Amino acid sequence: MKKLCLCLALASLLGLGGQAFALIGTADVVPAATLLLPYFEVNTNDLNGNNTLFSINNASDAAVLTHVTVWSDQSIPVLDFDVYLTGYDVQTINLRDVLVNGNLPRTASTGQDPSGSAINAGISPRGSFSPLPAGDINYPGCSGTLPYTNPALNAAFRAHLLAILQGNASPTFGLCYGSKTKDGVLRGYVTVDTVSNCNVLFPSQQGPGQYLTVLTNENTLWGDYFYVNSTENFAQGDTLVHVESCGPAVNNRPGSQYTTCFVPGDHTFYGRYNTATAADSREPLPTTMGARYLNGGGFTGGTDFLVWREGGTQTTAVGYSCSNQGPSWYQLGSTQIVVFDETEQVVTPENCPSGFDCGIDISIPNEANRVDIGTDIPTPFNFGWVYLNLQNSCPTCVSSVYGDDDAQMWLVTVMDASGRFSVGFSGVAFDNANTPVVGLIPQ
Repeated sequence: MKKLCLCLALASLLGLGGQAFALIGTADVVPAATLLLPYFEVNTNDLNGNNTLFSINNASDAAVLTHVTVWSDQSIPVLDFDVYLTGYDVQTINLRDVLVNGNLPRTASTGQDPSGSAINAGISPRGSFSPLPAGDINYPGCSGTLPYTNPALNAAFRAHLLAILQGNASPTFGLCYGSKTKDGVLRGYVTVDTVSNCNVLFPSQQGPGQYLTVLTNENTLWGDYFYVNSTENFAQGDTLVHVESCGPAVNNRPGSQYTTCFVPGDHTFYGRYNTATAADSREPLPTTMGARYLNGGGFTGGTDFLVWREGGTQTTAVGYSCSNQGPSWYQLGSTQIVVFDETEQVVTPENCPSGFDCGIDISIPNEANRVDIGTDIPTPFNFGWVYLNLQNSCPTCVSSVYGDDDAQMWLVTVMDASGRFSVGFSGVAFDNANTPVVGLIPQ
């Protein structure tokens, strides 16, 4: 069943009495139950090279427990950990510190905090605007886990992560998990979910008694991220992708007041992992987006697109033989990618500017990608915009779960003039996976 549920979410932000109205299925920045960092890079060869930082923020005066999952760029979960937030709390996570140094955020719910619920004290201080009992909670399953003792990741596991997130074979398992760049740069994406208890589960594990049993519908999270490169003297950032739940509140906890908006067969954010039952209640992202590019003027460094795509399924979210280029779904295809200049000229094989090769296939093959405009997406124009319809079908990806090719995506634009300035922002969504774009731009 394809539908857009026009439900309004009501959330009080920081005691200001304001209301955040959310349209389920629309890419809006409002408190959500899941956050997506669509792409990260960590340069292990240069301590001042590319690094990624992001924050997890709590918009409620009530405490919330979150579960963070780090995925390879080929959609395989490789690391997970819990972050506890008191009311109105914020945690900043430095991915170099996590993946290279093995340090995880030190947080603790009431039962693991020596200072208990004392105001402004302890491992996870509770502020005066976070009243008890909801402002500080003792979550199940956290004893013996939180707070983490750093380095929480031992040397062998760090070596495993440093290998697989750049496409080398795991020194422990001999399997591959990510694209074979082998250049010392770790790549992937991150999800953050509200959960009911501490756990060691991946979101791809949604069978009986697994991730769905701990996933909650608390639309209280918000956050942002930064790409920092001190060597090149630039940084870019934007808000994280906010994915709202349209499910009922759980155990009277803060969050959505909906009855569920989705039925089996509808696209949801995690639906590819639960056989399209819609049990995760997360709204779907777009299948088609657009963004401008600048490859001249002040932006001498040009434009890159950072593209997240919905790729594999539960069966492909595991390591694979390194003799293969990628998982069984690799490479991901697309329906239509059109490059325009600022006078609406189009780059296609049928309408190719003189002296330019327009026959180059455009490949955005992985689940998390950095795409150079001018090289990976060829264009003879210095200024313009790109239309990306990334609906795709394959025997072992999202189309095998839903029976259609309406795969989700997200697009971020980063532009820079190295050593001078840089900007980053999200593209514009033209649809969502339950109301997908139908048809093509005429050529």
